[in-house]
Amino acid sequence: MGKDGILHFRERVCVPRKPALRKMLLEERHKIRLSIHPGMTKMYKGLKVTFWWTSMKTDVADYVASCLVCQKAKIEHQRSGGTLEPFDIPQWKWDNISMDFVTHLSRLVRGHD
Repeated sequence: MGKDGILHFRERVCVPRKPALRKMLLEERHKIRLSIHPGMTKMYKGLKVTFWWTSMKTDVADYVASCLVCQKAKIEHQRSGGTLEPFDIPQWKWDNISMDFVTHLSRLVRGHD
């Protein structure tokens, strides 16, 4: 217990088991101006300098995974497009006709594939 009446663990502030308080800390750390929407590792390293609570690493990972902006923007969640190969230019129109069929796609929440 520190002189200020706050419980510390290895010079870090112990955060009580209050989900609202922990969520507020995660939101504040995730939206700071110097590092907007950091990934899980960067966010955890920044938080663990000042704060401590049980399962903090798991809470940080869950929070970052639930952030829609991070899911859309982070490169590790994007698939590469592959290599592009140009088609041969036909000598006469309608000389070569092709059609691609894409099947067995996973279904979205709305049921569309």
